[in-house]
Amino acid sequence: MTTRFPRFPILVLAGSLFLALLQLSLPALAVEKQLEVYKSPYCGCCEAWGRHMREAGFAVEVHDVEDLAPIKQSHGITPDLASCHTAVLGDYVIEGHVPAEDVARLLKAAPQAKGLAVPGMPLGSPGMEQGDRSQPYDVIVFTDKGKQAVFARH
Repeated sequence: MTTRFPRFPILVLAGSLFLALLQLSLPALAVEKQLEVYKSPYCGCCEAWGRHMREAGFAVEVHDVEDLAPIKQSHGITPDLASCHTAVLGDYVIEGHVPAEDVARLLKAAPQAKGLAVPGMPLGSPGMEQGDRSQPYDVIVFTDKGKQAVFARH
């Protein structure tokens, strides 16, 4: 005679375990997609980039500051990477008008990098839309040791 275990308690246990694991991972996902954006209170393109990121599912908290130089310096943004706003996303820095899909790819790949940057304010980048006018631009991945590489081309 074989002993058969009822399936219902096993399903309940498996479901409970799945829910417990899901609850543990949800706070990590929330923190992972929380952007702290530092910008000038007078910059409309920074507001537009924040909307772009919200529409892509990121939580965006905006901090208007008069002088961005200390923030950029404290996060390792060199003048050749600089743009009009700086965002912090977990351990990463996102400088300028980086597209949301590139930020999502950065989070998924999780490279050993300091962050991503779109130097300057290229037309056609998120927040810098000007009708059908656009210019090609690169998204740069950079390290805290000063190494840089092209992460994406748009």
